[in-house]
Amino acid sequence: MTLDQALAFSILFFTVAAFVWGRLPYDLVALGALFTGVVAGIVPLNQAFSGFADDVVVIVAAALIISKAIAQSGFVEDLMRPLVPAMKSERSQVPIFVGAVLLMSMVTKNIGALAIFMPIVAQTARRTGTSVSRLLMPMSFASLIGGLVTLVGTSPNIIVSKIRDDIVGEPFRMFDYAPVGLGIAAAGFVFLSLGSRLLPQRKPGGSLGDAFSMSDYTAEARIGEGSAAAGKTVSEIEALADDEAKIQIVIRERFRRYHPAPVFRLADGDILIIQGDPEALARIVARAGLDLFGEEASPAANVETESIVEAVVTAHSPAIGRTVADCLGASDTQTSVLAVSRNGETIGRRFARVRVKSGDVLVLKGTAESVPETLANLKILPLAERQIVLGRNRRGVVPIAVLALAMLLTAFGVVNAAGAFFGAAVVLLLLRVMSMNEAYHSVEASVIVLLAALIPLSEAIETTGGTTLIADALSPFLATVPPIAALAVVVIVGMAVTPFLNNAATVLMLAPIAGRIAIDLGLNPDPFLMGVALGAACDFLTPIGHQCNTIVMGPGGYRFGDYWRLGLPLSIIVVVVGVPLISVVWPLS
Repeated sequence: MTLDQALAFSILFFTVAAFVWGRLPYDLVALGALFTGVVAGIVPLNQAFSGFADDVVVIVAAALIISKAIAQSGFVEDLMRPLVPAMKSERSQVPIFVGAVLLMSMVTKNIGALAIFMPIVAQTARRTGTSVSRLLMPMSFASLIGGLVTLVGTSPNIIVSKIRDDIVGEPFRMFDYAPVGLGIAAAGFVFLSLGSRLLPQRKPGGSLGDAFSMSDYTAEARIGEGSAAAGKTVSEIEALADDEAKIQIVIRERFRRYHPAPVFRLADGDILIIQGDPEALARIVARAGLDLFGEEASPAANVETESIVEAVVTAHSPAIGRTVADCLGASDTQTSVLAVSRNGETIGRRFARVRVKSGDVLVLKGTAESVPETLANLKILPLAERQIVLGRNRRGVVPIAVLALAMLLTAFGVVNAAGAFFGAAVVLLLLRVMSMNEAYHSVEASVIVLLAALIPLSEAIETTGGTTLIADALSPFLATVPPIAALAVVVIVGMAVTPFLNNAATVLMLAPIAGRIAIDLGLNPDPFLMGVALGAACDFLTPIGHQCNTIVMGPGGYRFGDYWRLGLPLSIIVVVVGVPLISVVWPLS
């Protein structure tokens, strides 16, 4: 072992140890490791920041933006709504979400399948009180397992197919992976559906808005011409928000007030006083086609210039004592109040009669220029960290259509995953489905830094000859054990190496070695190539080996060591089920 190799492995060892220790932020540990690699001379200075341009970083950042756009669109909510009555607890939620992601990742890129369902998982967890940490990691692992079934499901399958073409003159076809993949998918589904209890119950880091203990918001909306609410009962409209928003008052013909029963039938022109959290209000307004109070007053139709914020009324605000309808003053024509929350009190009147009090929280909508000015004039403090979509056109089908097109282009080889996801994110921004500010907020900066800092280190292991050292040590051993044991070793080594390189590098390193050893031993190279693909695709032990694991780390509130709790037993299941399956479907000799 050379000095450079020793330095590379030492830095990698201490980096992983710091991750497991968990006392320092992961992105800081990664930056420290990169700095050490540069100082030690194993990472050239001109290559130190190449990780920020790596495909994996681009894919993760773009997938987070796309996931945010899908979350705002409400598409997945509508798709999953028939299953909502069955998803009352963790026991039913885990198998439904795991199964959905598993099936979708069989025919699409696994990170795309995961991104589609992450928003609805967050909403379901919030609605039912389930810890989101019990849901996201099983879904991430399910996306990796589902990708085993087809050629396009995961990158290792594609790379192994090309290497098989180099070795035997014919690549693996689209469904050559299916017999083994489906068996592992079935076993993985059962385990993940039952094994989520191995994970801790944790919440992701809260925002400033979450720190305020506020009651639900109250919004005023009108049933306009063409609204889907006309002729429907109160219970039917409330069901559009999954019964998380309640119609408190119905005002008809200006002065007639009703405290409606569930069977009360609504009519054109009715004014509704609705109570619920911002997400529930957004759903009921969008799905029922209601006209929200204040939307006409604000001219901010351009999502790029539009600003929607929550703000708390201070004790010295000049808005105190004014009605909600006119608290902004006649001179402020660029900003409007969409909703109000008053802690400990239910608001049952129109905004023209509700007077603002100290401590009220208002949802303001205006332009990016007008809202800050309004906040300053009224002496109210923004809760700027929480992003809400109340009062915004969500363009339901656009984000999912753009993502579907990106995944189709990837599946047919028109463009690689990085280009497809990057293009999808840019198109969504150009179509003004979301603003640049929302896009920046959706990208977890710590995750991007973590990946970008570690990629040059993983490349240093290869450039210093570390991968060759591992290969030279592995080859004689595989030649001395029984064929099925050699196959098991190939799978296990793939699983062990992938978290610290990436699955593409693992395949490129191990597949030619495994194929050549099989030929030298007079064995069929196909099962060994399948074993490499299986091991490289099944990275369940760390958050850094595969972007699906990385993308759920922040939203799930996971720590580095949490992945072992669910990932280690799942890895054992994959080896126990996968190795015999490979040897049966693809005979060793």
